[in-house]
Amino acid sequence: MNEPRINERIRVPEVRLVGPKGEQVGIVRIEDALRLAQDAELDLVEVAPNSRPPVVKLMDYGKFKYEAAVKAREARRNQANTEIKEMRFRLKIDEHDYETKKGHVVRFLKGGDKVKITIMFRGREQSRPEMGRRLLMKLAEEVQEFGVVENAPNQEGRNMSLVLGPLKKKAEAKEEQRKVREERKAAEAAARDERKAPHKGAEVGDEVAAEVEETAAE
Repeated sequence: MNEPRINERIRVPEVRLVGPKGEQVGIVRIEDALRLAQDAELDLVEVAPNSRPPVVKLMDYGKFKYEAAVKAREARRNQANTEIKEMRFRLKIDEHDYETKKGHVVRFLKGGDKVKITIMFRGREQSRPEMGRRLLMKLAEEVQEFGVVENAPNQEGRNMSLVLGPLKKKAEAKEEQRKVREERKAAEAAARDERKAPHKGAEVGDEVAAEVEETAAE
């Protein structure tokens, strides 16, 4: 991506000026736009060079470049971390196997990964593609709380596939899983403390009983 023209590098007689908060200032002479940028201690950045006149915006260009680089790096990281898992089904799958494999699909989607669901046809099953399509769409509907259909059912030879994408990004899914682990640890620690509490209470009770007996003896 080419760097935009900024400040004195913008060599046109007039520009359409946008303020730092997105407000429309209007068409002004380039000299006036540069003066406003200097007064505000901001840069004048050309954001739409092909418009007539070109559109420019007042902004802190250094900060803008830094934030754009951070966003691009985050996008690449999320893209690199997202995997495509595959789950294979037979057309005549029994209910138990279906539920087990559906559980794996949900787990993958909750983890922020895409899932490719493949129906494998045998023999004459290839002449009944609508049955495979129904099975794929049934599964997609049952897991719609966790994923959406990215690629509709597509048949290639003996197989028909559909791709589901997660509703949450990989980074978001990892953060959510981390919070769940921390909450589980806190609950386990609280349960351990609660189990210890009766013993402490019994000890206190014994001490009180002993004091009562001593008082009675006196």
